[in-house]
This record gives sequence, C-alpha cells and structure tokens, in this order.
Amino acid sequence: MTPAALLEAYLMHLSSERGLSRHTQENYARDLRVLFGKIGEVRLDALQTQDIRRVLAGLHAQGLSGKSLARTLSAWRGFYHYLAKRHGYSHNPCESLRAPKSPRSLPKALSPDQTRHLLEAPTGTPLQIRDLAILELFYSSGLRLSELAELKCAQLDLISGEVTVTGKGNKTRIVPVGNRAAQALARWLALRPAGTDYVFPGRAGAHLGQRAIELRLKLWAVRAGLEVNIHPHILRHSFASHLLQSSGDLRAVQEMLGHASISTTQIYTRLDFQHLAKVYDAAHPRARRKS
Repeated sequence: MTPAALLEAYLMHLSSERGLSRHTQENYARDLRVLFGKIGEVRLDALQTQDIRRVLAGLHAQGLSGKSLARTLSAWRGFYHYLAKRHGYSHNPCESLRAPKSPRSLPKALSPDQTRHLLEAPTGTPLQIRDLAILELFYSSGLRLSELAELKCAQLDLISGEVTVTGKGNKTRIVPVGNRAAQALARWLALRPAGTDYVFPGRAGAHLGQRAIELRLKLWAVRAGLEVNIHPHILRHSFASHLLQSSGDLRAVQEMLGHASISTTQIYTRLDFQHLAKVYDAAHPRARRKS
C-alpha cells in the first residue's frame, strides 16, 4: 500500500476504533504528511531510527519547539505501532527516540475578579443570552471547546445540575453545572431555535462551529472592557485553577477536566502555588521586600 493509502486506513482506525475527534485526526494526518515529505522515495518499512532522528533534527533546525517535536514524534510512533499490528511491519523506528524538552509554560487563567466582570456583562438580545450561556458553561464545568460545541440537549440535566460529555479517547464523564450556568442555559434553551438536538445550533441543523465560538468570546471580552485575550481554553484553565485554589482536591479536578493522567492536572498546582506565593510575599512580615 502507498503511504497515502496507509494514512487513510490509519485515520479510519483512529475514528472508528479509538474514537478520536476529527480535529485530532487532522493533527495526526498533518504530522504524518510531514514525515512522508521528508523521506523522499524511502519506503516506510525501510526507515531506521537514524533516519527518523535525522528528520527530527531537521525540523528542530527549522525552529520547531520541543513540545511540537514531541507531538510529531508521538504521531509517528503511534502510526508505526498501528502498521506493526495491522500491516505486518517488523519494527518501529520511533520507539527509542525522545524529543528534546522545552520549558513548560503555565496555562493562563483569569483572576476571579476578571471572570466575574466578564460574566456580569448585561444581556438583552438572544445572541447575547446564548453567548452568556456558553461562557457560564465553560467556566462552570471546564468543558473542552469541542465538547461544548457538540453538546446535545439530552446530555444536559439542569434539574440535577449535571452535564454528560464524551471527551478524548471516547471517555464519558459527568460534570456539575453550577446554578448560574444552569440559569443562563435555561434562558437560552427557552429561545433556542427548534429542529435540532444541539444546545448551541449553527446552520442547517449542525452545531455551532468552534471558530464561531472563539470569535464570539473575543467580541464578548471587548464588550465587557477586558484587555485580555479571551479564548475557550482560558475559561477551562480558570475553572481548574479557581476550583483547585478553593478545594485543594487535585483528583476531583482531574476527573472533572477529563484528564487521563493526574500528571496533566498537576500543572494547576503550580498555578495555585504562584497565587499563594504572591499572598505570602504581600502579607508575611519576613517576606516583605524593602522598597
């Protein structure tokens, strides 16, 4: 089979058997096409570890960060694992390779005051009522953008205050919906156009697009007078960091975010520590710096 045919079969495997989103599949396809473009006429089953290392070195020289290289290498490794399992490939040339590490940046989060200011902007039009429901649900439940965009009415239980979502790896979780979010959603659902199962419908019965949601949030932030780059993930980060600061329950935050590993969630403990350090520096008599 040609590389293109193998890629098509792999993407079908990612969709039907692993339940990965279309966005994730597109990322895998892009990373694999980079590999195909770099190896020239060399067959995939003939590639050796030194060949992969050489390609990685070239990408690094072009300015790709350690994080991007790690993601790319992970895509290649997974592809070869599939080829070995389904197409009889004898070895995985990516198996022993590790991408160079790059400094891990902390996710940005709004302060509680900024969040409150954002969510208290007045609403009057149906579009504003919808946007507020989106904002409240992001901040109340920490959903991913794809989870919120594709949310259907059957997944919401406003009486119990719960939302059921299926996230990465086709894993289902139940997340609380706060009172403010439930109220905002109830207002929107009373106005929502009929003829679709989606909570936030777009055109022709489909759900509202992810890019449309991103643009509406940016417009909402401008309208609220916030000089912050608002995007869906910043509300997910704010949900996680504020919840952890209040509860200290890392395991509960992990479950609500849908992280497969608690190590992914632990980055929010660093955010929490930064907050505590600022309080300490400002309040402790032995920590105050002389002016």
